Amino acid sequence: MDHEALAHAAAVVGAFGACGLLLARERLLFFGGLATLAAAEAGLAYALVPDAPSLLTASAARIGALGIMVLLGLALAAVFVRYPAAAPVALLVVAPFRLPVGLGSQEAFLLIPLYGVLAAATVALAYRVLVDEEFRAVPYLIAGPTAALLALSGISLLWAKDLRAGTIELVFFYFPFSVLLSIVALTRPRDWTWRALATALVAVTSLFAAIGVYQAWSHTEILAKQDVQLSNAYSAFFRVTSVFQDPSVYGRHLVLGIVVLLTALWLALVRPRVGLPVLGLLVLGLYFSYSQTSFVSLFCAVLVVSLLAGDRLTRRVVIAVSAALVLAAGIGVLAEGGGDSTREVTSDRLPLVQSTWPVYAAHPVIGVGIGSQPLMSTREEDARRRKSKNVSHTTPLTVAAELGTIGLLAYLAFLGALGLAIFEAWRRYRALGLALAGCLTTLVVQSLFYGGFFEDPFVWGIAGVAAATLSFLPQRAAGRT
Repeated sequence: MDHEALAHAAAVVGAFGACGLLLARERLLFFGGLATLAAAEAGLAYALVPDAPSLLTASAARIGALGIMVLLGLALAAVFVRYPAAAPVALLVVAPFRLPVGLGSQEAFLLIPLYGVLAAATVALAYRVLVDEEFRAVPYLIAGPTAALLALSGISLLWAKDLRAGTIELVFFYFPFSVLLSIVALTRPRDWTWRALATALVAVTSLFAAIGVYQAWSHTEILAKQDVQLSNAYSAFFRVTSVFQDPSVYGRHLVLGIVVLLTALWLALVRPRVGLPVLGLLVLGLYFSYSQTSFVSLFCAVLVVSLLAGDRLTRRVVIAVSAALVLAAGIGVLAEGGGDSTREVTSDRLPLVQSTWPVYAAHPVIGVGIGSQPLMSTREEDARRRKSKNVSHTTPLTVAAELGTIGLLAYLAFLGALGLAIFEAWRRYRALGLALAGCLTTLVVQSLFYGGFFEDPFVWGIAGVAAATLSFLPQRAAGRT
């Protein structure tokens, strides 16, 4: 990168801005944090792609298209001002979709629809904060650990070994998702909000599943990565990706829909004649992903929901069946050949973990900086025998390697605070708490084998919903289902 000093300065500014936005207890600090974050985003974007301004204004057509996008964004912001509770639902609907975008000489799949809706929702939130008589703040239980994690992540760019990768992480994920969390947390829910969120998630994931089932039937590929295409060409089974590049990402979204629908069916919030066919479609779509991490995360999420929602007999049955399944799986792995089978079952995850641990061992306090673990793993290990990008596929280990022990503690504090907030949400609104617990379990478990935890907007959305529950749902709602 040609503008290293600018990237470093913008990252530090963004770290302070994210903390100000999340921890603000008065309007001045809120707007200061928001403005600082906007400046940091602009600085990081320019450092990453210096010719972006000239590309956007290279022709009259591009200028006109940019103007139309701005007008559409302002119109959407006006809708969110009039109907604030619609913003979280709109953000959920567009959150999964990625579009190809050129970043200099490289092409990346980015959450462009989400960024557009997020910008409009940010403008609407700023207007509401400006005109409302009462200023609402993100509860400290969520704001504190999240701000600490974001501050450390931003500042770590100062010593990041892979400046470009770290800049991408901050400008496209960490900093904008801090705004996403704030929008959801500071938006007062209506009586229909939770049902709308659940319905939107199940509807979107059902669409993904329908596309996946069609792909399995027709053996067609849309956006699958090259390694998936090669696997489909030479293996006995055909893995589908729907509108995603990777079967595991596709499976992750389907599991979220399955968990929410199962919760609604368990609590009799959806009629079986309506919910069961949709559940069947989601399960069928998940099957054709052949994603082991998705199956494991579904098992764990259903286990958590069942233990929380069931009575004493149900819990005993669930624990017994789960123990039997785990024992059978372990025996099956050992029977197939021990270590070689374990490596195959984990899809070669063990070597990736082994290539990441030396990075943490060499930099145990503050790590190698955000986004730098893959590059440093390649340098630490024999690159000729390893993959060119040794992504650990294990979020805790990646956090430890990039942010050190300090970052690992911040990550655990974030998860702990989120768990406490979801428990409180479960006490106030049982259905919402169960759904949040199942969804968070899905994301955490899959992140142990696949990674991409903090790059998933659903993680930050769950944190925002949990924070909104603490702020807006009264204690007397404890008996609601």
